[in-house]
Amino acid sequence: MGSMESLEAATPYSLATLWAQKYVDKLRAQAALGELPGTQLADKVKGSLRFASSQAWAKTERLLAAEIPRQRLDPDLIDPWQIAEDSRELFEKAAESCGEGLSPVRFSVKIAPFCGSLRARYSERDPRVLGFLSMQFHYTGQMVLQALSPQERSLFHPYLKIMDDHLYMPLQRMYEGAAVHAGDSASSASLLAVQELLPIVTSVAEFICAEVAQRFPDYRCESGPLTDLEVRISSIRDVEMFQVYLGLCALEGSVAAVQQELFPLCVMLYPPLKVEWKLVRQMLELLDKALHSRLSPASYTFLLPYLQAVQGMFSLEVFPESDPIWSHHPDVLCYMGTAQKLLQELMGQKVT
Repeated sequence: MGSMESLEAATPYSLATLWAQKYVDKLRAQAALGELPGTQLADKVKGSLRFASSQAWAKTERLLAAEIPRQRLDPDLIDPWQIAEDSRELFEKAAESCGEGLSPVRFSVKIAPFCGSLRARYSERDPRVLGFLSMQFHYTGQMVLQALSPQERSLFHPYLKIMDDHLYMPLQRMYEGAAVHAGDSASSASLLAVQELLPIVTSVAEFICAEVAQRFPDYRCESGPLTDLEVRISSIRDVEMFQVYLGLCALEGSVAAVQQELFPLCVMLYPPLKVEWKLVRQMLELLDKALHSRLSPASYTFLLPYLQAVQGMFSLEVFPESDPIWSHHPDVLCYMGTAQKLLQELMGQKVT
């Protein structure tokens, strides 16, 4: 597993392919449904975009408008027209790929650089702006699917899931980070840990979400109970997202990606979505146990300091249950030094 051949194979393309393989089993299960003419489905998706996009922005604005002043986010950074346009372009690319018969697995590799550039552009001035694009895309996708028949839905959903993943997760940045390490034996531990992590992220996320739903049977978030299908899909994606950021931290040797992107996005998005911090803490605790049992000792040991640093960011010290104002307050960012010091102690080196 630690051979130079395996390391040299970790190009952006090969790691993207590794991630894309997780879609294969579901696609095989859907193959029995047969196929519709691609152009017919593509035209139907494009035809539903205008209404779906306007409805999605109304929902996004309703959920996040209050967060703009609360989070001290510059409102000039939020351009509804550009957000809607970028979201529409993603759907059109997916519809065209579907119409041309490009498989979802190959589409995943193809769309990664475009989604990566979108994420970089939206994160450049304030990473929280990315939350508006991601939420707009997510709700547009829900409404586009509603306009399709069950058979059409099953055929187009994999393309939608792929783009959802790439918008919410720093996948392209991770692919590029892995390529930097390729061929460098000194970096083999981080690269091998990520190569081992990627194939299990979905199964780990599914296990954790099922366990959390069982432990909190009466919990309701903004969209419904944890057992609701749409809530479960979003929850699985979020647990996958935490794991991808964990892998990115390992490749970059720093928790900066979590500090600068994931943490501020969670502070902005989770309170209005009625996701309490106790759920995040529970998820991270279960993630620790799952990775300990499913990864090799070497990979788990390598990833553990980064996971513990993330746990520190969402700890009771940062978000005390007796002081719920910090669930909404942007000044919680000042407490992230705790996590940074923790990682320094665990790794015995300065965190960049």
